[in-house]
Amino acid sequence: MLITPRISEKSYKLSASNVYVFDVPMDANKAQVTVAVEAEYPDVKVGDVRLLVAKGKVKAVNRGKRARPTTASRKDTKKAYVTVKEGSIEIFKEAAESEEA
Repeated sequence: MLITPRISEKSYKLSASNVYVFDVPMDANKAQVTVAVEAEYPDVKVGDVRLLVAKGKVKAVNRGKRARPTTASRKDTKKAYVTVKEGSIEIFKEAAESEEA
């Protein structure tokens, strides 16, 4: 299963308390997320997983000069908030190095 770390100010702040945020597929469950995180980061033990479905935003769309304005919605996304019991994940290591340069 493909999990990607979510890079944002909120996730950076949560990483100080050993909570990391990942984007996961919509059909993923907590057990699958736990296995995927522990497989990708071998020195980490997962303590808790919280899943959240973020609803896609509705945006206004104009399709041409004579077409009526309409709306389109973005896809829903699923996020996993993973609390790490042992070890740490270096997601923001590259961002910190680029700020120092």
